[in-house]
Amino acid sequence: MTEKYCPKGEIKKLEIELWNLNVKGNDVGSYTQRFQELALICRKFVSNEKEKVDKYIGGLLDNINGNVMSVRPKTLDEAIELANDLMDQKLRTYAERQTERRSMLELFHYATSASFTIMARALQ
Repeated sequence: MTEKYCPKGEIKKLEIELWNLNVKGNDVGSYTQRFQELALICRKFVSNEKEKVDKYIGGLLDNINGNVMSVRPKTLDEAIELANDLMDQKLRTYAERQTERRSMLELFHYATSASFTIMARALQ
Protein backbone atom coordinates (compact mmCIF):
# COMPACT_ATOMS: atom_id res chain seq x y z
CA MET A 1 0.00 0.00 0.00
CA THR A 2 2.85 2.39 0.84
CA GLU A 3 4.39 1.85 -2.60
CA LYS A 4 1.07 2.70 -4.24
CA TYR A 5 0.43 5.99 -2.44
CA CYS A 6 3.90 7.26 -1.50
CA PRO A 7 6.48 8.30 -4.11
CA LYS A 8 9.78 6.40 -3.89
CA GLY A 9 11.66 9.63 -3.21
CA GLU A 10 9.50 10.32 -0.15
CA ILE A 11 9.95 6.77 1.13
CA LYS A 12 13.71 7.17 0.74
CA LYS A 13 13.63 10.39 2.81
CA LEU A 14 11.67 8.63 5.54
CA GLU A 15 14.09 5.68 5.51
CA ILE A 16 16.98 8.13 5.96
CA GLU A 17 15.10 9.79 8.82
CA LEU A 18 14.55 6.39 10.43
CA TRP A 19 18.22 5.50 9.95
CA ASN A 20 19.32 8.72 11.71
CA LEU A 21 16.56 8.80 14.33
CA ASN A 22 17.66 8.95 17.97
CA VAL A 23 16.48 10.29 21.31
CA LYS A 24 16.75 14.06 21.66
CA GLY A 25 17.49 15.12 25.23
CA ASN A 26 15.55 12.83 27.54
CA ASP A 27 12.44 12.59 25.35
CA VAL A 28 12.08 8.84 24.86
CA GLY A 29 8.33 9.27 24.31
CA SER A 30 8.68 11.43 21.20
CA TYR A 31 11.44 9.17 19.88
CA THR A 32 9.24 6.11 20.37
CA GLN A 33 6.25 7.70 18.67
CA ARG A 34 8.25 8.82 15.63
CA PHE A 35 10.03 5.46 15.44
CA GLN A 36 6.71 3.61 15.35
CA GLU A 37 5.33 5.94 12.66
CA LEU A 38 8.40 5.49 10.47
CA ALA A 39 8.54 1.73 11.06
CA LEU A 40 4.98 1.42 9.73
CA ILE A 41 5.89 3.31 6.56
CA CYS A 42 9.39 1.90 6.00
CA ARG A 43 8.46 -1.78 6.21
CA LYS A 44 11.29 -2.94 3.94
CA PHE A 45 13.85 -1.08 6.05
CA VAL A 46 12.79 -2.83 9.26
CA SER A 47 11.18 -5.92 7.80
CA ASN A 48 11.06 -8.10 10.90
CA GLU A 49 10.72 -7.71 14.66
CA LYS A 50 14.42 -8.26 15.38
CA GLU A 51 15.40 -5.46 12.98
CA LYS A 52 12.85 -3.14 14.62
CA VAL A 53 14.14 -3.96 18.10
CA ASP A 54 17.78 -3.51 17.08
CA LYS A 55 17.12 -0.21 15.31
CA TYR A 56 15.00 1.10 18.20
CA ILE A 57 17.66 0.23 20.78
CA GLY A 58 20.34 1.78 18.58
CA GLY A 59 18.62 5.16 18.79
CA LEU A 60 18.44 5.24 22.58
CA LEU A 61 20.78 7.25 24.80
CA ASP A 62 24.04 5.43 25.54
CA ASN A 63 23.36 4.94 29.24
CA ILE A 64 19.97 3.35 28.49
CA ASN A 65 21.00 1.57 25.30
CA GLY A 66 23.37 -0.83 27.07
CA ASN A 67 20.85 -1.70 29.77
CA VAL A 68 18.10 -2.43 27.25
CA MET A 69 20.49 -4.44 25.07
CA SER A 70 21.63 -6.57 28.00
CA VAL A 71 18.03 -7.72 28.62
CA ARG A 72 17.72 -8.76 24.95
CA PRO A 73 14.06 -7.90 24.42
CA LYS A 74 12.35 -10.07 21.81
CA THR A 75 9.68 -7.58 20.77
CA LEU A 76 9.57 -3.87 20.10
CA ASP A 77 6.95 -3.48 22.83
CA GLU A 78 9.33 -5.06 25.39
CA ALA A 79 12.15 -2.74 24.31
CA ILE A 80 9.88 0.31 24.51
CA GLU A 81 8.58 -0.60 27.96
CA LEU A 82 12.09 -1.20 29.26
CA ALA A 83 13.42 2.06 27.76
CA ASN A 84 10.56 4.03 29.31
CA ASP A 85 11.10 2.41 32.72
CA LEU A 86 14.84 3.11 32.61
CA MET A 87 14.33 6.73 31.55
CA ASP A 88 11.77 7.26 34.31
CA GLN A 89 14.22 5.81 36.82
CA LYS A 90 17.02 8.03 35.48
CA LEU A 91 14.87 11.17 35.72
CA ARG A 92 13.69 10.28 39.25
CA THR A 93 17.28 9.76 40.38
CA TYR A 94 18.30 13.09 38.84
CA ALA A 95 15.43 14.89 40.58
CA GLU A 96 16.32 13.28 43.92
CA ARG A 97 19.96 14.35 43.56
CA GLN A 98 18.92 17.90 42.72
CA THR A 99 16.71 17.98 45.83
CA GLU A 100 19.57 16.66 47.98
CA ARG A 101 21.98 19.26 46.56
CA ARG A 102 19.46 22.04 47.15
CA SER A 103 19.00 20.91 50.75
CA MET A 104 22.76 20.78 51.29
CA LEU A 105 23.19 24.27 49.81
CA GLU A 106 20.43 25.64 52.04
CA LEU A 107 22.03 24.01 55.06
CA PHE A 108 25.43 25.45 54.10
CA HIS A 109 23.85 28.89 53.62
CA TYR A 110 22.21 28.79 57.07
CA ALA A 111 25.41 27.52 58.72
CA THR A 112 27.49 30.24 57.05
CA SER A 113 24.95 32.90 57.98
CA ALA A 114 24.89 31.70 61.59
CA SER A 115 28.70 31.72 61.74
CA PHE A 116 28.84 35.31 60.51
CA THR A 117 26.19 36.34 63.04
CA ILE A 118 28.14 34.73 65.89
CA MET A 119 31.40 36.34 64.71
CA ALA A 120 29.74 39.75 64.42
CA ARG A 121 28.36 39.49 67.95
CA ALA A 122 31.74 38.39 69.27
CA LEU A 123 33.41 41.43 67.72
CA GLN A 124 30.95 43.89 69.31
